[in-house]
Amino acid sequence: MPNCPILRHRAPIPGAPYQGDIMPILRLEMHPGRTLEQKRAFVREVTRVAVETLTCPPESVDVVISEISREDWAKAGKLAADK
Repeated sequence: MPNCPILRHRAPIPGAPYQGDIMPILRLEMHPGRTLEQKRAFVREVTRVAVETLTCPPESVDVVISEISREDWAKAGKLAADK
């Protein structure tokens, strides 16, 4: 069945060269406070590792940084704002 969409969109094989069907989206959630330069360095490095590990071009890697206030973050039943 060469026209079957399921067969045409197989998951990539680890280590196989990029074939245009990989679009990694890397999401980072953290507290506010990092500088723009720290975020630039992080995005640059995480993109480099994704390209190296996933064998994909840098243009296919999206990084989304979400800043979550300490009021909206809890661990072990306690808000981070209360620590």
